[in-house]
Amino acid sequence: MDNELIVKKNWWSSNWKWSLPTLLFLLLFGFLLSSTIDGNITDIALVYSDNSLYEKAIEKAKTNKRVLEVLGEIEPIDKLAIFEGNAIYSNNNNSVALSIRIKGNKGKGKMDISAEKNGAEWEYKTINIRIKNPKEEIQIIKGPIEVK
Repeated sequence: MDNELIVKKNWWSSNWKWSLPTLLFLLLFGFLLSSTIDGNITDIALVYSDNSLYEKAIEKAKTNKRVLEVLGEIEPIDKLAIFEGNAIYSNNNNSVALSIRIKGNKGKGKMDISAEKNGAEWEYKTINIRIKNPKEEIQIIKGPIEVK
């Protein structure tokens, strides 16, 4: 009987062709995901610290008859709603596009805000409320209005 030496390849030698591209893809995906999350967390923190931005928008929405018919009396925004929302700041944090959930005693929806900072005050470009049931979009502000 002949004794032959069988040399086994190690795992890397056998699997590098598929594992290297997979590893590179995962690293790239992780980098992109972390940069997106970090940017959004920073923007959400800015909204969280500037409550006048969304509180004054809520006050504007409370004066709309259709909002009162569909949602009822709108409750104050809780801090969790801000973290669940989406905010994108631009123009050295002087412009914002914000979407947060709102809730009334008759229903709930999402409020979309677009605003620009003029000095220390926010000027709303648009405030819309989106409602799922019934499916409807209510425009509160269609153009720039100064917030005091």
